[in-house]
Amino acid sequence: MSRPRRLLPTLGLRARLMVIGVLGLAVGLALGGVVLLGALGWTLQRAVDTEAQRTADAVVLLAAEDALPDPLPVAGGQLRVQVVDAQGRVRAASIDADRLVPMLGPDQLRQGTRQRLVVDGQRLGLPGPVRVVTVPAGTPAEPLTVLVGKSMADVRHSLRVVRTLLLVGFPLLVAGLAVVAWRVIGATLRPVEALRSGAAEITGRAGSGRLPVPAAQDEIHRLAVTLNDMLARLESARDRQRAFVADAAHELRSPLTNIRTELEVARRLGDRTDWPAVADDLLADSERLGRLVDDLLLLARLDEEPAQGSSRRAVGPVELGELLRAVADRYPSPPVRLRLPDGPVWTEGDPEELRRVLTNLVENALRHARSDVLLAVTGPHPADRGVPVPRRPGGVATTASG
Repeated sequence: MSRPRRLLPTLGLRARLMVIGVLGLAVGLALGGVVLLGALGWTLQRAVDTEAQRTADAVVLLAAEDALPDPLPVAGGQLRVQVVDAQGRVRAASIDADRLVPMLGPDQLRQGTRQRLVVDGQRLGLPGPVRVVTVPAGTPAEPLTVLVGKSMADVRHSLRVVRTLLLVGFPLLVAGLAVVAWRVIGATLRPVEALRSGAAEITGRAGSGRLPVPAAQDEIHRLAVTLNDMLARLESARDRQRAFVADAAHELRSPLTNIRTELEVARRLGDRTDWPAVADDLLADSERLGRLVDDLLLLARLDEEPAQGSSRRAVGPVELGELLRAVADRYPSPPVRLRLPDGPVWTEGDPEELRRVLTNLVENALRHARSDVLLAVTGPHPADRGVPVPRRPGGVATTASG
């Protein structure tokens, strides 16, 4: 038992399915053959008993009318009939039956009861075992018993033929079913092999592609559709990653180029270099680099947090006017101009993240504006609504003119 268990996992999926299916079918056919033999034997035995019982009932009618002929008329050469009295003497018999020795001995025969016994056929002159049926007859004053014996040779021969046919045909049938199962399972798994080949081709060329979708609307079709959707999402994520890397490289190249240019110019000028001005420019470019690096780290952290199941960062009330003032103080005016609202305008969010977003907007506006950049807050004033509102939603507007 342990060896087949170790061998089965080493086989392929197709072979495992075939082995499991053929074994299950073989067990079912074996059980069916056993049931068939049992049912056939019971049916043939019942037919023998019925024929013997019918013959015995006919002889009983003759005995009741005291008209027993000698010999007793019996149809067929496989029947033996005797009529014995209470002392075990044979009073009448069929032409082929023994007229001296009854079919059943004194220890086997019970007067006045119906019996069904199997005896050796040699003592009766019949081949094989013999089925003997006893039926009471006669009168209470003179009790008689009718004995009818029928050979079971035909029954045994029929069962032997059927058993031989099953033993010969069963392996052939199982072998044929194994071949059919192998081909059917192969045809069923062919779409899976097509999916594997498509996946290997996509992996080999390291590019985009789609897996073949079978025409049948089954589980493999749904699997192929799901895998193609996953490939589409992966391709889209890869495109976004490439675009992000390109944008990040472009953004990082600008301050690095400025720093390199400042240092090269300062080295060529030598003693004429205005080092405080160079330091201020380098500090501004360094701060810009720091902000870009912080933004990249923030994006990486936001991508990792959903995968790790971490909770979202806490948010709170943020006054947009103060936020604009804090960001605008970092830039000269002009070109950055600030227009504050008449009253406080509140929103909910992470102050640090909102500051990063606003700083990026201002940086982009300064990069593309020709004259100046206007920072303003838009939103309804609390007085317009008639009630004091400690937190009311508002929006930030960044306008680049020129």
